[in-house]
Amino acid sequence: MTSSLRGKVVLVTGASSGIGWACARVFAGQGARLILAARRKARLEHLAATIRRTIGIPCLVWAVDVRHRVAVESGIRALPRPWQKIEVLINNAGLSRGLEKLHEGSHQDWEEMIDTNIKGLLYVSRAVIPGMVARKRGTIINIGSIAGHETYPGGAVYCATKRAVDALTTGLRMDLVETPLRVCTVDPGMVDTEFSVVRFHGDRSRAKQVYEGLSPLTADDVADAVLYCATRPPRVQVAEIILLPTAQAGATLVHRAKGRGQ
Repeated sequence: MTSSLRGKVVLVTGASSGIGWACARVFAGQGARLILAARRKARLEHLAATIRRTIGIPCLVWAVDVRHRVAVESGIRALPRPWQKIEVLINNAGLSRGLEKLHEGSHQDWEEMIDTNIKGLLYVSRAVIPGMVARKRGTIINIGSIAGHETYPGGAVYCATKRAVDALTTGLRMDLVETPLRVCTVDPGMVDTEFSVVRFHGDRSRAKQVYEGLSPLTADDVADAVLYCATRPPRVQVAEIILLPTAQAGATLVHRAKGRGQ
């Protein structure tokens, strides 16, 4: 028997595109009430309007940069009463910048990855989880990466941030072991989203090359795994899911066939 999400409040960070956007749609389809959090307010409002129109589920738009601790804390405190009992937290906000060698890397790129992928996750978790503990209900799902398990050339800092997500997830599970709360991580490999466009600072031609010759995961594939974690019976905690395209065997071991995936 699975757990129903109908009427439960789900907070999705990084909801304005990619995996976050897909999670919002799939959770709305299960009847969850959604808090959609990201920096791009216009995109959040478009997503919220689409969900209300097509599914009839209420959504709350929260324009926030998770790198800013005070904004995160004040935003959580200011939630309208019907939205305060967050049942599922999906820590999805994250990004990669650049693919340079460490000694040639950009300080700005490093700081953006560290502040978003690590500190942003910490700020949101610290603001939300105490309420879950008090209510004795909640599931935290962190979006990690295969990069948190394997380091690849040019990805030292990004891989380090995702390894930190893995360590934080494990540590949080230990911290909450005496509570009914569940802590999960979904770690995908290659997913065809805006990820590579962001990594290469808007160079869409270079980003397209990342997925040539294979069928990468879609954002919906990852959202389906996230939904699985959230809908297990209360006694079941899905500690970790590593999700790869069939043509990917590791962070850098990929089979590319001419014409495949095109």
